[in-house]
Amino acid sequence: MKDNHFKFSTAVVGLPVLFVLLLWIIYWIQIRFDFDFYQYGVYPRDFFGLRGILFSPFIHENLGHLYNNSIPLFVLLAALQFFYPKQSFPVIAYGILFSGLITWIIGRSNFHIGASGLIYVLVTFIFFKGIQTKYYRLVALSFAVVLLYGGMIWYVFPDVDASISWEGHLAGFITGFGLTLLYKTPEYKKPIVYDWQKPDFNPEDDAFMKHFDENGNFVNTEIPDEEPEFTATYFNSNFVVNYIVTKSESIDKL
Repeated sequence: MKDNHFKFSTAVVGLPVLFVLLLWIIYWIQIRFDFDFYQYGVYPRDFFGLRGILFSPFIHENLGHLYNNSIPLFVLLAALQFFYPKQSFPVIAYGILFSGLITWIIGRSNFHIGASGLIYVLVTFIFFKGIQTKYYRLVALSFAVVLLYGGMIWYVFPDVDASISWEGHLAGFITGFGLTLLYKTPEYKKPIVYDWQKPDFNPEDDAFMKHFDENGNFVNTEIPDEEPEFTATYFNSNFVVNYIVTKSESIDKL
């Protein structure tokens, strides 16, 4: 049976391409015109640091930082758009907002930049939502995400790497899980299609339907010439008697 739950569209490729391209354009402007975009990152518990909630995912420290975030973003955004098309834009928008806000609350007094927080939102959302739906395709997607990015879980803990924002990673993890509870997805179950619902169904070829006329009344289409015979076996602790009952009700004992 063909699965119509997931359909390919240009957005599956277009969304990750445009998003990642925007990151590279911003980084090119930063190095080409020597702009200092770091001050637009999230600076915790500072009023002006709130602007980083919107801007920080698009700012990266160096080329290596940008490259390491670009590939996971492309893969995860494509998977999100294909398997969860109705939730993709809200997950991205609210993922950026809430992960940035949590980082602003719990983060160290430093500028927090980069799209890694959004990556943690996507990984967490895709993994837990797939498990929650219990649909085999989405569960398989969850396992694939674990195989690819399961090692990222260690970077939500402090003191693993002092140069990274573990607070942003933890904020993304919390946000992604929260979004799985907020957005309900339909149950992905294949509908049961009976033979009489198929377009090529012919009532005249169906053994059951032959017993009904066009008005739905029962019609006995098979009338035997004589009453059927019944064979039975009687068991006793001392002997066995086999007998056949016909319409003359005679008994032949053997």
